[in-house]
Amino acid sequence: HWLLKILKPSAAHGNVIYVTFCFRSFSASSNRNGEDSWFKSLFVRKVDPRKDAHSHLLAKKEESNLYKIQFHNVKPECLDAYNKLCEDVLPSIHTNEYYPCELVGTWNTWYGEQDQAVHLWRYRGGYPALTEVMNKLKNNKEFLEYRKERGRMLLSRRNQLLLEFSFWNEPVPREGPNIYELRSYQLRPGTMIEWGNYWARAISYRQQNREAVGGFFSQIGHLYMVHHLWAYKNLQLREDTRNAVWQHEGWNEVVYYTVPLIQHMDSRIMIPMKTSPLQ
Repeated sequence: HWLLKILKPSAAHGNVIYVTFCFRSFSASSNRNGEDSWFKSLFVRKVDPRKDAHSHLLAKKEESNLYKIQFHNVKPECLDAYNKLCEDVLPSIHTNEYYPCELVGTWNTWYGEQDQAVHLWRYRGGYPALTEVMNKLKNNKEFLEYRKERGRMLLSRRNQLLLEFSFWNEPVPREGPNIYELRSYQLRPGTMIEWGNYWARAISYRQQNREAVGGFFSQIGHLYMVHHLWAYKNLQLREDTRNAVWQHEGWNEVVYYTVPLIQHMDSRIMIPMKTSPLQ
């Protein structure tokens, strides 16, 4: 047990106040346990208890959109054939009202993971729309042949189901040419609300050149994952835009408080495929 002892100033000590700490040992295990828990509490991050899921607090209430993002790692020698296959088949699903889904964008990575394709789909109607599309595609011979042919070209693939942040723009088609940056953040569990609170304010700093395309957080797949999608005319404009935001009062505070929430982060620079609605 720590005791604080203050020595009064005296001439012998040069009128200096001395503060000393003494440690007293107690045999009672209950006291030791209390001290341990108190000591540990100084270093444990406290997360406020919530009475609602963060998806209800952060997602758009007026929309019931669900997003799916796909990452396909393609055999290098098959990339051109893979792109041609996607350009032939995916737009037919996107434009067909029979399927309640839309192809938001489709890209190849330029910097980041090489020989990779990224597809972003939107399902208007949430999980029921996703289920409806999947069931209908089981009877689409062209799509089944596409999947079979695609399988011969891939090294691996993964996907995530996402919701969009309420304070971000909804992605809409853009004329090009643009490059796109997908910045992905793996957050510490329990920090999604905190992230959303800061970025709800920060997004206003990042609208100067219409660079903000969409912001999403994962529901299935890698959890506590956030994706921010940005558009720029070129890499130099990207650098200039990112540097300019530091001139806004409050941006440094957002960075200061959100960086500790991140476990891992990644950036991809992507080039749209010919048939991508986001050009």
